Amino acid sequence: MNRGLFSVLNERQKFANFLRFCSKSLLLDQGMQVHGALVKMGFGFDLMLSNDLIVMYGKCGRLGVACDVFDRMLKRNVVSWTALMCGHIQNGNPLESLLLFSKMGLSGVKPNDFTFSTNLKACGLLNGLDIGRQIHDICVKTGFDMVNVVGNSIIDMYSKCGRINEAACMFEVMPVRNLISWNAMIAGYTVAGFCEKALVLFQKMQEVGGFLDEFTFTSTLKACSDLGAIKEGNQIHAFLITGGFLYSVNTAVAGALIDLYVKCGKLFMARRVFSHIEEKHVISWTALILGYAQEGNLAEFMDLFRQLRESSIQVDGFILSSMMGVFADFALVQQGKQMHAFAIKVPSGVDTSVCNSILDMYLKCGMINEAERLFSEMPARNVISWTVMITGYGKHGLGKEAIRLFDEMQLDSTQPDDVTYLAVLLGCSHSGLVEKGQEYFSRLCSYHGIKARVEHYACMVDLLGRAGRLKEAKNLVDSMPLEANVGIWQTLLSACRVHGDLELGKEVGGILLRLDSENPVNYVMMSNIYADAGYWKECERIRELVKSKKLKKEAGRSWVEIDKEVHFFYGGDDTHPLTEKIHEILKEMERRMKEELGYVYGVKYALHDVEEESKMENLRVHSEKLAIGLALVCGGSEEGRKVIRVFKNLRVCGDCHEFIKGLSKILRVVFVVRDANRFHRFEDGLCSCRDYW
Repeated sequence: MNRGLFSVLNERQKFANFLRFCSKSLLLDQGMQVHGALVKMGFGFDLMLSNDLIVMYGKCGRLGVACDVFDRMLKRNVVSWTALMCGHIQNGNPLESLLLFSKMGLSGVKPNDFTFSTNLKACGLLNGLDIGRQIHDICVKTGFDMVNVVGNSIIDMYSKCGRINEAACMFEVMPVRNLISWNAMIAGYTVAGFCEKALVLFQKMQEVGGFLDEFTFTSTLKACSDLGAIKEGNQIHAFLITGGFLYSVNTAVAGALIDLYVKCGKLFMARRVFSHIEEKHVISWTALILGYAQEGNLAEFMDLFRQLRESSIQVDGFILSSMMGVFADFALVQQGKQMHAFAIKVPSGVDTSVCNSILDMYLKCGMINEAERLFSEMPARNVISWTVMITGYGKHGLGKEAIRLFDEMQLDSTQPDDVTYLAVLLGCSHSGLVEKGQEYFSRLCSYHGIKARVEHYACMVDLLGRAGRLKEAKNLVDSMPLEANVGIWQTLLSACRVHGDLELGKEVGGILLRLDSENPVNYVMMSNIYADAGYWKECERIRELVKSKKLKKEAGRSWVEIDKEVHFFYGGDDTHPLTEKIHEILKEMERRMKEELGYVYGVKYALHDVEEESKMENLRVHSEKLAIGLALVCGGSEEGRKVIRVFKNLRVCGDCHEFIKGLSKILRVVFVVRDANRFHRFEDGLCSCRDYW
């Protein structure tokens, strides 16, 4: 070979090697220098080097330059087209890849297996089932569907488009399956909720002697987590140890193990795995932190988060939102404020999703003014931002404000979704705005972009039921185009109790017990209706039925935060060290309210066919009263204490509602109580719900 020609070819290969190294290492500056050098050397239109440039610029995030290189090429082959398609997908624009695939078909260049694989991936990312099927058909006609890389992409595409059966069909007809084939199918089953099938496939994979990697274990452990299959999860954990798989250095597998143990309530094991991880990832931290929060161990939850903040790991938007969710659920006001202050200082703190979580936290802690201030200052709002704020107004009994914001949202060019409509309907219901609620419900039913769900009908039943229009509510349930679920009948039954309609209550209760005979809540609701009406024998019959079925209702629980410590109380709870003082101060408050306001117990809320004195004792130990009693013992009644905040997991009862109203008047203290339905702000003897809850 001519020595000069050999030298030119050698230079060309050197450039190719340099560009491929820059692509692999994401070295943009060096890659641009190589680009300049090869142009000077006369290789600016070389096909192979141009393809390498497209790959390099695509991987380094400079897709515009990659497109310029592609457009200037005198000749393009299948590698050129496929490289640019990959670049579009890598830079988050799968639609452009599909458009390029269409142009390629007109160019006369035939696609190869990687072209098909790339665009099947694009379809999966876009949930583009129809285009994915068309590409699948082309693959079948050309024989590419039997090529591993294409077959695997077909499985993945159908899985991501929610067509798990079609993915399984592809998996079954594949002549040869590699590790990616098995992983794609196991992951597909897991994501689709067919976790039992994922575990069966994992077992088959072992039987055929397939190699297992981190993706196999991660998907299978997630399947175990979703099923609560602790036995199978333990077996996989043991397999990892005996097989010498170092999950301590693999953050994905370690995170999946922690998630498994957390979801199965095995926090000791989760902590053990966590302690063995060499480089702890934010996902592992998040899983363990939230695990302690779900168990109600707030001290450990806060201590772990403190450790995370002191580590070198960057706290991301996901963990900030998750932490805010915990503070919102437990109504931890001070911790929530501290987290807000921390979020402002980190880059992810300005993410819209994080701002939405902070907004939700303030609203669920009863701090409406802070929420309004944050909402007005948000740099960007999405439909979730508006919906969270509308929901907050509704739960605070500010129905007119919820309506105003709903209308303002549309003027701001943000279209409401089905959840937003649900929020505004709830706002109307909690404020007794029947006509407005009917107007929005009618608008929803006539709007073709959103379909009314059972939950929307349930809101209307609640709206009519609270207003005492029980026949209209029943007619709406009977005429609705969707099948009535348990929740909607419970809503109607609750309205029957509020308005003392025993006959309709018996009819609705009968339907409810036929539909959902194992739910203790339904029996309690029926028992309460009979008790309210003084039908003690029927009440007792229902209660005996609950006992014979061994059903247990969720216990009422209230909590109050004092000096950054949360104190929980159950009905009749006598475990708190200050129980004696709590009872003393509650009796003192009762005495003062009788003398100053003429307060008498709402003994019907005791719901027991016993002597009046016993009923009074039962009412005194309701969980929300015990929580308030502790706040008063700890100085809540002193002058200058502005607000006492109490939270309950169930609906506040009528007697407690009257009691707190009276307490706010004689003590001149504001009480904010969040129950399962809404917020109650008690001030000067009045409640923000206007006795409509």
